[in-house]
Amino acid sequence: MDNTVRTGTELLWSALGGDPALVDRVEYGGPAGLLSARLPVMELARAAVAVCSLAAVEHAGLPGPVRVDDGAVATAFVGERHLRVDGRAPVSFAPLSRFWRAADGWVRTHANYPHHKVRLLAALGVSDSVEAVGAAIAERKAVEVETAVYAAGGLAVALRTPSEWAAHEQGRAVAARPLLTRERLDEAPPRRRGGPLRVLDLTRVIAGPVATRTLALLGADVLRIDPPGNPELPDQHADTDVGKRTAALDLDRPSDRRTFEELLDSADVLVTGYRPGALDRFDLHRPGLVTARLSAWGDYGPWAGRRGFDSLVQVATGIATVEGSAEQPGALPAQALDHGTGYLLAAAVLRSLTEQDRDGGTRLVRLALARTGHWLTHALPRYEPERYLTESEGPLGRLRHALSPVAYEGGPTGWSRPPGIAGADAPVWTTA
Repeated sequence: MDNTVRTGTELLWSALGGDPALVDRVEYGGPAGLLSARLPVMELARAAVAVCSLAAVEHAGLPGPVRVDDGAVATAFVGERHLRVDGRAPVSFAPLSRFWRAADGWVRTHANYPHHKVRLLAALGVSDSVEAVGAAIAERKAVEVETAVYAAGGLAVALRTPSEWAAHEQGRAVAARPLLTRERLDEAPPRRRGGPLRVLDLTRVIAGPVATRTLALLGADVLRIDPPGNPELPDQHADTDVGKRTAALDLDRPSDRRTFEELLDSADVLVTGYRPGALDRFDLHRPGLVTARLSAWGDYGPWAGRRGFDSLVQVATGIATVEGSAEQPGALPAQALDHGTGYLLAAAVLRSLTEQDRDGGTRLVRLALARTGHWLTHALPRYEPERYLTESEGPLGRLRHALSPVAYEGGPTGWSRPPGIAGADAPVWTTA
């Protein structure tokens, strides 16, 4: 078995508080070379799915084994690209959701939702056109655009390098936190679950809906609630709401609020995916409930209250420069922070339920896309050619060349001589 494959699963399973011995139940297979990137994206994807499956068999009391097929994992992580609705391909990003050249670098915006588009245009003071937005951003510095758009309630992030993010106050806050947190809030008994697990879903876009979609796959009764005036985008709904039921409730309307509270009173699990603070005016605490909170940047640091999406987190944290450059930013081969965090979120819920069944207690788990991004860039080994190169002086000058891949205990560490001038050696053996 590839040590990197097992290491990723072991690291995530440890973060979830799982029994290390259970990792032996996981079997890996499928085609190689998928989700190719400079960062270990396939390792993240494989490990996230592995621990989700492992948490599922643990909670169900099944012996396993857990089988992880790289082909299935890679396809699921780009599932939105394969989706067809009556033969029509989905719209992944709106025209104003893209990279823009600023006066001193790059900015990425997210304007898929109508209200975010309106706020972006208002912050820039322009009309609804790609040309107008591009011209307005080109006149400003990237951080100025980021600040102005967020102040208006929109979404825009300046491109940063990994070192710039590491020096940023939010970057330091993210780096100081664990991949995920799991808390036992009290000694309340677990809620009785005579029938299917009841999951109240207050999430949007990819990560949260992937988690609740997975819980639905495993037999949970998942009910997603959206505000009536701001439904999920149709293609997102078609992709991530499979297995669920969906309803619209206006929590500012007394009758809808009462309905929601009745649902929450009888729920086993609550999953939220709105920015920290957005739901604070509602009393969501219930004894014995398992609550899973997902955010983009975490509920700490100066960006705690900011909205965010996978594409924006890649840009802020330096991932876009690792996959491209500061001059021409790139992107991961999948929205891996979303999908990876989604499967981790489902795994965290399942592990909390397993521990709750044994020890009771109201449970809270928290994850953030930025923390998953930090784990991707720091926890797993990634291919860096420099590690496998060497330099030597010789008749041809100073050479940089690849080390030999032939290696074994007690074997040579390199060649005994550099290449000489072609044809200049005497036609004799060096030994008598």
